[in-house]
Amino acid sequence: MPDGRDLSNPTPGREPTNAESSTDDPPAATSAQATPPGADLSGPTEKCGVVGVALEDRAASRPLYYSLYALQHRGQESAGIVTHDGFQQHSHVEMGLVGDAFGEGDLDSLAGRTGIGHVRYPTSGGVNASCAQPFSVSFKSGSLGLSHNGNLVNADEIREELANLGHAFTSDGDTEVIAHDLARNLLEADLVRAVKRTMDRIHGSYALTIMHDETVLAVRDPQGNRPLCIGKLEDGYVVASESAAIDTLDGELVRDVRPGELVVLEPDGSGFDSYQLVEREDTAHCFFEHVYFARPDSIIDESLVYEARRDLGRKLWAESGIETDVVMPVPDSGRSFASGYAEAANETTASGEERPAEEEAVEFAEGLMKNRYVGRTFIMPTQDERERAVRLKLNPIKSTIEGKSVTIIDDSIVRGTTSRQLVSLLKDAGAEEVHVRIGAPPIVAPCYMGIDMASREELIAADRSIEEIREEIHADSLGYLSIDAVADVLGESRLDLCLGCVTGEYPYDIDGEDTDRDVQRPVIGDGATASADD
Repeated sequence: MPDGRDLSNPTPGREPTNAESSTDDPPAATSAQATPPGADLSGPTEKCGVVGVALEDRAASRPLYYSLYALQHRGQESAGIVTHDGFQQHSHVEMGLVGDAFGEGDLDSLAGRTGIGHVRYPTSGGVNASCAQPFSVSFKSGSLGLSHNGNLVNADEIREELANLGHAFTSDGDTEVIAHDLARNLLEADLVRAVKRTMDRIHGSYALTIMHDETVLAVRDPQGNRPLCIGKLEDGYVVASESAAIDTLDGELVRDVRPGELVVLEPDGSGFDSYQLVEREDTAHCFFEHVYFARPDSIIDESLVYEARRDLGRKLWAESGIETDVVMPVPDSGRSFASGYAEAANETTASGEERPAEEEAVEFAEGLMKNRYVGRTFIMPTQDERERAVRLKLNPIKSTIEGKSVTIIDDSIVRGTTSRQLVSLLKDAGAEEVHVRIGAPPIVAPCYMGIDMASREELIAADRSIEEIREEIHADSLGYLSIDAVADVLGESRLDLCLGCVTGEYPYDIDGEDTDRDVQRPVIGDGATASADD
């Protein structure tokens, strides 16, 4: 089945091995590591990377390890791999970067041709091992491992219900909630129906890679908020958050996992089955994946991130271009936007007229040198670390800047701290004017779907006009990209994108927030009705 078999209507898979088991016998959860003393278990949301592989005749551990390296930008706090050798599950999960989490012996101990992996960044709460993934659950019908990218908005309701049924939880993370719910459903239903029942109960964003014994699954939420794709290898198949992981394994991108789809990899790596379990009229793709988080060389929802960012830069020039001596990116994420912006600036003037051939070309230059041994300021957990890191991370090249008017291009402004310090750096280096252009709309509201964008109180655009933000960061001018420009570049309608962070209206039913569509979270508990597949 090299191309996958589409099975739109769920059909029975493997029969439960213990048909008489019920929720009176809850599964035993085994977190990857014990909860450290004093750990903060306040329910962190996550922005993570997930992967799963099934191979014909070689161990899965190293391909998973290489894939996690390719996804390292999606999470730096913990890394883990779970494999299955056909008899038992093997797990290794550690805090830290991929290279620190695994040694040669660790990889050798992860036996089996199938497995899943995870890199994690916690966006709130403490950094602790109890929420590191993949999360493992043992129960009467076998073993589960689960990796999750995204965030549920009804995890507390499901956790309370399952706890009342006797399930013991080791963390406050929503990933454990999914694992317990799926394990419970597997006691009463075949694999496909069990996944369907869990999807009918959980509400929010999720891209999952799951191991049920030696079978690897991939699940994407019905609105496709988080990216997930399928790749073909010479000797098997891979599912991953981004296609860059597939490239790392010398694989070929097959397609994106569709919103609401379950993909089941054959354990021998010979193919995959597809089950369209849930369908929605509209999607809710996270536009911020293209703006900031994904690697430029990844293809997400049929769009190469690098080209999308260049096109966003061209739109930025068309909407708010300003004539300056030099255009420079804020490395690294601003580089693609700035190249598109500068290219457009050399084709037309800021007023939209064709630029005369005799005019000197707009200079596109690197004016900020990045220290690559300092992590992203955006994903440093405390504000004090973020402020200190700006000076450590970027150093101006004075010969590019001194005595010139400068436009700096960045992907976004969150708190405004970095932008204010960048403007100050450039003016201290001799820039006569510093104009700031942003390749995204103003971020006015928090993200509940798994990206750390801070609270409304911390977001600089939440209660300020663009002019007030300009004054706050001390720029000579400030321009953002419009929401319509983003939708146009991504080839999506506004309703098919998750724009909650720039509109304050969300595609999910979140307590205390407005929605941009008719949506309700599932009813959990006594008021719930049976799933349609029953």
